[in-house]
Amino acid sequence: MNINKFVDKKYESMTLKELAGAPVDAIQGISEGDAKLLKEAFKVKTVSDLAKLKYVKWAQAICVLAEGEE
Repeated sequence: MNINKFVDKKYESMTLKELAGAPVDAIQGISEGDAKLLKEAFKVKTVSDLAKLKYVKWAQAICVLAEGEE
């Protein structure tokens, strides 16, 4: 799977398992400053932490359900 569009260049050679444990700023568009704010606000340190964040899950669920709403 080519994930180069999703992660910063220095993380492109990592496996998905390695990326899950990488700092959240490994994701393109998330700066070190953003990562610091995520850590302060939600204790998010890694990509995995971000994916497991309940607020992210809630937002995803709302959007999926909204697609089927009449």
